[in-house]
Order: sequence, then structure tokens, then C-alpha cells
Amino acid sequence: MDIEVFRSETRAWLEDNCPADMRTPMGEDDICWGGRKFVFRSPAQKQWLEVMATKGWTVPAWPKAYGGGGLSGDEQKVLTEEMQRINARPPLQSFGIWMLGPALLQFGTEEQKRHYLPQIARGEIRWCQGYSEPGAGSDLAGLQTKGVDTGDHFEVTGQKIWTSYADKADWIFCLVRTEPDEKKHTGISFLLFDMESAGVSTKPIKLISGASPFCETFFDGVKVPKDQIVGARGQGWTIAKYLLTHEREMIGAADSALFAKSDLAVDAIAAIGLDDTGRLDDAMLRAELGQFLIDEICFDAHLDMTGTYMRAGHELGARSAELKYLGTELNKRRQSLRVAAGGSDELVWEGAANDAGQAAKDWLRSKANTIEGGTSEVMLSILSKAVLKLPG
Repeated sequence: MDIEVFRSETRAWLEDNCPADMRTPMGEDDICWGGRKFVFRSPAQKQWLEVMATKGWTVPAWPKAYGGGGLSGDEQKVLTEEMQRINARPPLQSFGIWMLGPALLQFGTEEQKRHYLPQIARGEIRWCQGYSEPGAGSDLAGLQTKGVDTGDHFEVTGQKIWTSYADKADWIFCLVRTEPDEKKHTGISFLLFDMESAGVSTKPIKLISGASPFCETFFDGVKVPKDQIVGARGQGWTIAKYLLTHEREMIGAADSALFAKSDLAVDAIAAIGLDDTGRLDDAMLRAELGQFLIDEICFDAHLDMTGTYMRAGHELGARSAELKYLGTELNKRRQSLRVAAGGSDELVWEGAANDAGQAAKDWLRSKANTIEGGTSEVMLSILSKAVLKLPG
């Protein structure tokens, strides 16, 4: 199809099908995560998910056979531009879309793709990620959660930590040691299983910000059928590394997309703490804000370039570490500027005058952005070795 014809048809379809309530700025509480436990915030949110899923545009790049839109790279770009034109919210966000889906497309069997991917595309399953353990964070390959082969299934025992939204998830994609006699990188398998399986339990972790998005997750003899392994036995590390490239891309880009039209946007920050002339009353803060604005524009341009690169069929690979590093460090600066511009009022933890201390809580939360999914130091190490080819 001619790209301008596609644009015209897409624009008309969005105008007819995107509810007015889904064309307003979106906060973190407005995200549609899908899944069995998800409660829609409004009929419009449910309607928007349903029409976009039917169209295949919750995952526009995926093949139609798996619930996607089957769009070309140029068509994906047009869809994104037309959604931005009317301020349309993403109809669905999930770890299934960002991380598991690409891994299944690359390593899953045809049966697994046809079973799991359409459910992800329709928002029927919410996934969580079972990677880090109390003794295996930066050294993820040292994980100890084990899966014992009992014939027709694996019996999984162990613990994961920092499992995002495990208490709200329906299923988990999990790294498990199934080959105890192999070296640590080659003894890991990639398993999928239901969080309601017997032997699975979770315990939320309360953060310094007061929120509890992370959990400790425990497995006590969980039975996982063998057809729920992705790839071959012992191939889990290869799949895990592939998935991490998509996770890091997602983490790096997420804050730019979420806050572009919110009260955290840089022009809104500039409206806090003004002097009588209408300027920020702190010259150093003005300079920091100016530099931040330049860096944010550069990062957005870099995201656009990366999107073009990926729509052309390329994989990011180790360059995902670049997006993760730049995006999370930028968000940390954004939150620091917000607190600094608001002065001492923004440090108050609770109160109507400062949105119940949201700025301080977001500032604290931003510190974790540079840790989760791989620390900034690890990202720089990956870039130096894998991209710049510097000696170790």
C-alpha cells in the first residue's frame, strides 16, 4: 500500500475509534497493563484496548498470525505519528509486549507462538520476569533456583527478588538451573509458568519511596510441564541476553514517552520557583535546566534514529545498553531538577500543597532506574567492550 494512502486511512480510523478520554495526558496510574487481575479505570480504556487489539495495533510489528498488525517499518512509523498527532494513549503496555514477545518470536516453537502471543496482544495475560535472586543480581548467571527433571515436568524450587509486579502478574518467564553439572552459563533454562501454580508465593517489597512495585517471589516444588520451556534445555542464558536487550531499550525509552505530556515535562519544571520577572530565581538552576533541555532533545532524536534502525530489521544488541544508560540517567536529572525548582516544599513527604509529596517520591524512585535492568556502570562496561571494542 502507498504510504500516504496508509496514513490517510490510519488517520481516519483513529479519529473514528480512539475515545476522547484516551486522548488526554497519561500518568503512571493510567497505564493499561491487561491481565486477569487488571481493573479498567474507565469504559473508554477497555474500549480502546479492544478495538486496537482487534486491529492488531497493540503490537503492530508482530505478524498477523500471532495477533499483530503485520505492519512494515514505514507503516509503524506512520501509526506512531498519527497516534501522537491526536495524543492517543498506548492501548496496552506489558512485559509480554516489551520483553517476552520478542524472545518468543526469536526462540519459541510455532505452537508456543500461536498460544502465547495472541493472548499477550489482546492483554489477556500479564507477565512478570523471574531473573534476579538474592545472591545473583549483577552476576545473574550465578542463579541457584533449580528445576529438577521428574519425567514429564520440572519441579522448580528457589527464590527470585525485585520481581516487578509479581503480585499482579498472571504468568512468569523465569530463569532456572536445570543442568546442575554444566558450567553456570550453560546450565540455565528459560521456563514459563502460571503464578497461580501450587508452590508459588510473593511478598511485596516496600521501597524508600513508599511504593511496592517489586516483590520477593518464592517457588516451593512448582510443577512446570516440559512444553513450557522456551528453546532448548540449557539455552536460557542465550535467550536471557536477547531479552535483556529489549528490556534495556524499554527502560531507557519509557520515561521519555511517559513524561512527555505530563507535569514532569521540562517546560512545566520551568514554571516552578519563578522570580518577579518570570524567570527561575536561581541562575545555576537555569543553566542546569537549559543543559537538560538540550540533552533531552538529543536523546529524543537518538530514540527516533534507533526506531528507524530497528524498523529496517536490525537488532540493537549491545547498543541497548546505550539507551538504558542515557534514558535512566536523564530521568534521574529530570527528577532532581523538579525537586530543586520547587524548593523545600517539594521535600515535604505528605500534604495537599505538593501533591502528597509526589515529587520527592519520584525523585527517590528515579535512583532505581539506574540500577534495575543492569546498573549504569554495567551498561558503560558493555558499551566499552561490545561496541567500542576497548580492552578489558
